[in-house]
Formats: sequence, C-alpha cells, structure tokens
Amino acid sequence: MNDAQRRPTLLLVDDEEHILNALRRVLRGEPYDVLTASSGNEALALLAASDVDLVVSDARMPGLDGPSLLAEVQRRWPEALRILLTGATDLDTSIRAINQGQIYRYLGKPWNDDELRFTLRQALAHQHAEREHQRLERLTLEQNRRLQELNASLEQRVLDRTAELQQTADMLDLAYEELRHSYVTATEVFSSLLAQRLPGDKQGNAQVIALVRAFAVEHQLPETDRRDLAMAAALYNLGKLTWDDHLLNRPSDLLHREERERYCRYPAQGESLLMALEPLHDAGRLIRHHQERWNGTGFPDHLHGEEIPFGARLLKLAVDFVELQCGLILQRPLPREDALQFLARYAGRLYDPELCQQFIDLCTRHAPDLLEADPSILAVDTRRLEPGMILARNLQADSGMLLLNAGKQLSRALIDKLTAFETSEGARYTLHVRQPAAGTDLAKEQPR
Repeated sequence: MNDAQRRPTLLLVDDEEHILNALRRVLRGEPYDVLTASSGNEALALLAASDVDLVVSDARMPGLDGPSLLAEVQRRWPEALRILLTGATDLDTSIRAINQGQIYRYLGKPWNDDELRFTLRQALAHQHAEREHQRLERLTLEQNRRLQELNASLEQRVLDRTAELQQTADMLDLAYEELRHSYVTATEVFSSLLAQRLPGDKQGNAQVIALVRAFAVEHQLPETDRRDLAMAAALYNLGKLTWDDHLLNRPSDLLHREERERYCRYPAQGESLLMALEPLHDAGRLIRHHQERWNGTGFPDHLHGEEIPFGARLLKLAVDFVELQCGLILQRPLPREDALQFLARYAGRLYDPELCQQFIDLCTRHAPDLLEADPSILAVDTRRLEPGMILARNLQADSGMLLLNAGKQLSRALIDKLTAFETSEGARYTLHVRQPAAGTDLAKEQPR
C-alpha cells in the first residue's frame, strides 16, 4: 500500500494514562491509526516496529523526557513529524525541543480539541505535500537517468522513435518547470480550491492575482517580489479556511462584534499557517499586514504609513478593489468605477496615497480582465489552436487541476492531447494564447 492509500499512523506518548485516554477520545472518528506509549523508551520500541507518521509527546516524563525523545526521533526517523505537548511554562524545555527535536509545533495543556485536530490535519497535509514533492523529484531523476541510458546504448532505436521521445521530453520539461515553480503553482491551485467555498460572483482570488502581477510587470518589480506577491495574492484569505459559509459570504461592514473580532484575526492566522513552509515566509508577512491601514487603524499590528511592507500595501488595494465589487466589504456590491472612486476617496487614510494613484491609473487604463487589454492575446478553443502558440495564462481543468503553465509553447502532440482530454472529460476549454513572434522558425523551436 502506498502513502496515498494508507491511513496515517499517530503515536501518542504520555506517562499519564488519563491523558492518553483523553487524546484517544479527541481523535475518535479521525482517519488515523493511533498507537500509544506511556514512556519514551516504549515509544522508541514502537517506532522501531511500526511506520509512524507523527509523534505527539508530553514534555515532562520520567526517564526519557519529551524533548529528548523527539530529538532521538528526529535523528532516527526524520520523516516522522514531531509535536510537543506541554502543560509547563518552562521556556527552556520548549527551546530544547525546538532546537534538538526540530519539532513541527508545540501545544499547551489543557489543549483545545478543535485546535489539536486542526493542527494534526495541517501537519499531515504538509507532510503529504513534502513527500509528493520528493516523489516527483525522484521520478524526474529516474526518467532522466533512463533517457541517458537510451541515448548511450540505443541511439538507433531512439532515432526510430523520435515522436515518442519528443513526447517524453515534453513531459520532462513540464516536470522540471513544475519543480522550479512548485510553490507558486501550488498556491494558485490551492487558491482555486479556497475559492470553491464561495459563490461564483464572490470568487475574487484570480482577479487579485492578475492585478498584482500586472502592477509588478508595469513597475518592473524584482522577480523575487513578483513571486512573493503572487503567492500572497493567492493565499491572502487562507486564514478564513475554518469559517463557516455564512461568515465567508457576509460583507465585513455587517459583521457583529464577535464576528468582527474573528475577522480581524484572519491575516495573522494566514501567516501562521504558512510558517512551516520556509519559501512562503515572505509571502506570509505580506498576508499578515495586508489589512493594515495607512493611518494606523488597521490590523493586526496597527502599522502606520511606510511601516507597512510595500507588497502588503499593494495587496490591500487589489483585495479591496476586487472585494468591493464582489460585495464582501459593503452590503451593496460596487460597480468597477465606483470601486475606483472608493479607493481614491480613502487615499491617505486607508491606502498609501502615491501607490493608490498608481494602482487606479493601472485599472483605468486596462479592461476589467487585464488579459483582454492586450491585443496580442487571443481567447481560442482547442479546435483553433496551432503549433507554436504560447499560453498567456495557466490552464486548469474544471476540477481545479492545473493542466499547463503559462508560458508553455504548444506543439501538435500537445494540442492533440488537449483535444482528447476534452473529449474524455466532456468539457470545453478556452485558452488564452499569444502567437509566436514573427520570423520564429517553429521547426527549430525547442520546448521551453
């Protein structure tokens, strides 16, 4: 049974039987296999005999304590995630667990049942994503090794199977491209999944991403800043993931006091959910501060003026502009022009005045769909595709699965595959493409 099929195995370690019983009750009904141990040495024996995905250990135990146990787990079974459960306020214990055991997180006693369940789900989801990433890397390296062997020993056969090898080379190229942009792509796919919680007229993540990207290109922001902005734009509402549908659909100016308090916590919660992913730390910082206001009345940290990161100031403009039109800020959705007037009216209070004007200028010059403003971009169905055309935006299946990245040059084989995929899915897709530059020799053009 592979990792995707088997149930995750959790090991709970505590020297107090009633604590273990309480943890088992919390996890009753969860899709996990649960093992328990009443000491550090018993836990090590179970780890040696079983495939354990996550260890939750009490900090203070006789003999081998929690930090020492988790340090040993990290040394011998580094793929097993580690969570420290402590009822003590001993800072040294927590620091030792973090430094030696490299723990994923620590939780206090008494714990919140919902928080514990959510933390375990989040930890295992992160572990699954990392394992899948490693699997793709191994698969790509293995395919590359096999191609090298074929090139060295079966050159004549390779020449006879040019079409098949070209298809394999395209797939390898796509695999490498996905690896290089894995985090950016993953955030956009996850963003589309988040959007499914909302009605179609309130799904604004894609528009927010398009706005910040257009601004970044026009103002020639560094590539690193563009990537962080794109990821932050995709996941800015990650902290709302645990909200019920009623709260997700409610305009922010109609929230009651308790709802408002929860709303004000979502940017910081979004950052916290990304802390375990080092490449997303800078994007998480932008998410944390995208509801700060120029006059210092925003949240969560009440930053003022240029204390607010530039990317967070830009993200707030894009988010507010889109959510004003979706009816997620005011009770009445605003038309596009009214939303721009709203931004201008609150420049210097809610928004960086100079940046606000630049943003309004961008939106004024371009159509609502920024791609429609570019005459070089065509919207075509698969029957009108031609070899050499280049994708101008990501192509996703109706299920939300990413099919092709923006920037991919289409070949005849790839067009045929898209047509066959449409037929098998019973769907019709519209692709936004650019024609190849004049004078390009498509016969010599190599896949990107």
